[in-house]
Amino acid sequence: MIEVLGRRNSANVQKVMWAIGELGLEYTRHDVGGSFGYPDDYPNPNQVVPTIKDGDLTVWESGACVRYLAHEYGQGSLWPDDRNTRAIADQWMEWHRSDFSNAYFPTFMNLVRVGLSATDLADSIEKCAAAYQQLETQLAGQDFIAGNTLTMGDIPTGTVTYRYFEMTIDRPSLPNVEAWYQRLCDRPAFRYHVMIPFGTNPEEWAAEEKKNADIQ
Repeated sequence: MIEVLGRRNSANVQKVMWAIGELGLEYTRHDVGGSFGYPDDYPNPNQVVPTIKDGDLTVWESGACVRYLAHEYGQGSLWPDDRNTRAIADQWMEWHRSDFSNAYFPTFMNLVRVGLSATDLADSIEKCAAAYQQLETQLAGQDFIAGNTLTMGDIPTGTVTYRYFEMTIDRPSLPNVEAWYQRLCDRPAFRYHVMIPFGTNPEEWAAEEKKNADIQ
């Protein structure tokens, strides 16, 4: 039984929950972070979500959690057997953490969590579009980021791509990304754990967070 500490509407928690769903693992999730706060004994010194527990092991940082679950429970699927495919999946996870996140998260946070207008965020939106153009090139001629099967490499960027296509912003033509995203939408674990409404402004965000309390 995997124990997940983190609120359901957190994108970083959603990465972990999607991986758990793809792997068919038993789990229990606790509302932590955001409006739910942190318990005094929260086992993550950075006071961020997610944190997972698997027996006597505690892991935090969303990418590390996804890698752990993929390696421990997803050999030959989320954790590819082929070393080349595995290296590419890992590479794009690192790309998400560095280049992509620096472009995407200022757009989402300022538009939805702060409530700025898309006009105010023109530069940020352009940087986000440029990051997706890199992914557009990577997806040419293949179904998923590291090849023709879903791997851990799809999890981080796939999770926030739901939000990218739901935000009211201008987006460039991204046929490969759009086809990839549709493949993700066809997956039950993605629909359940990732495609969660988040609102368009701080008030709606807070209301949606409350709606997801206690949902497993």
